[in-house]
Amino acid sequence: MTPKIVLAFSGGLDTSFCVPYLQERGWEVHTVFADTGGVDAKERAWIEARAHELKVASHVTVDGGPAIWNGFVKPFVWAGEPYQGQYPLLVSDRYLIVEAALKRCAELGTKAIAHGCTGMGNDQVRFDLAIKALGDYEIVAPIREIQKEHREVRAYEQAYLEARGFAVRPKQMSYTINENLLGVTMSGGEIDRWEAPGEGAKGWCAPRSAWPTTPLELTLGFTNGEAVTLNGEALPGHVILAQLNAALAAYGVGRGLYTGDTTIGLKGRIIFEAPGLTALLTAHRALEEAVLTKNQNRFKPEIGRKWTELVYEGFFHDPLKADIEAFLASSQRTVNGTVTLRTEGGRVDAVAISSKHILNAKGATYAQAADWGVAEAEGFIRLYGMSSTLWAEVNR
Repeated sequence: MTPKIVLAFSGGLDTSFCVPYLQERGWEVHTVFADTGGVDAKERAWIEARAHELKVASHVTVDGGPAIWNGFVKPFVWAGEPYQGQYPLLVSDRYLIVEAALKRCAELGTKAIAHGCTGMGNDQVRFDLAIKALGDYEIVAPIREIQKEHREVRAYEQAYLEARGFAVRPKQMSYTINENLLGVTMSGGEIDRWEAPGEGAKGWCAPRSAWPTTPLELTLGFTNGEAVTLNGEALPGHVILAQLNAALAAYGVGRGLYTGDTTIGLKGRIIFEAPGLTALLTAHRALEEAVLTKNQNRFKPEIGRKWTELVYEGFFHDPLKADIEAFLASSQRTVNGTVTLRTEGGRVDAVAISSKHILNAKGATYAQAADWGVAEAEGFIRLYGMSSTLWAEVNR
């Protein structure tokens, strides 16, 4: 009896290569596409057709939008800290892809799972650690298996597929492109060579020449730190994010070129585009800064950075992540209100905040008016700076 294996499938070069590679090694291949929101109906249909073209035993598509909002976006916005201050963790749908693939394994009665991650990047860590945390499975990674024998892995994959009669999309020849509800990442080609990105390295964001001339304003409503309304309309979180992506991509919001320290120690260089997440982070931080205490606002980023590091490095199921999320949830109990965002292109700013929890002093306004006098101000300054002042006096 031919053993069954479930392949996490996107239709790209790597996962397309995996299908005949696994078949030729005796596996009955079943593919799963976890649609985490980065493709339209036409692309979904193309991915399904690609799987059947490759002659898989079965193919299923899973809707991952709600899961990616609840499992990643909500706690990430609470944490409020992109990786190394820049990268908004756009590959975090990998953990939800693993869960969808393992569910398919259970349906088929197999403990074998495959993915198209290379041995050079971080995704292999995320996939493997997530799989190991969720059960005892055999993990097969064809791209890792071939890289010792073939230094130009993508060229080998392309030739392998073409030799078997399977065409490769032109954009897949130059770049590795990943799209989901969170945004777009692009690597490969001149990006990996530390050169300026070429004309082909474009995702959702419009170029400056195409930005609308009229500014755009949007209003987000938050309850316990979670975005629940857009322009006054109550919507599911993943729908809010999708609409923010569409509206703000037209203004070029959320595009960046990022070099970071990867989990395996290499320097990673990518272009990313995250219009919606950029807006959510901007709005949430503006509201949070107004309603949390000074101590909360100082301490919370340290916890947020640790949460982000765990997710980036593959520890999505580590108990420390759950512990941190309990703290983050507690910190959000007064993060309620609305934030108005405005963009004229390229960036988005929080221009207005409304909340009953804003920490306004009834008798004072910063740099404008106060209900204390000169003696109180001078006494505070004297005591507050006493240690520093004494050091200066003693050591003059």
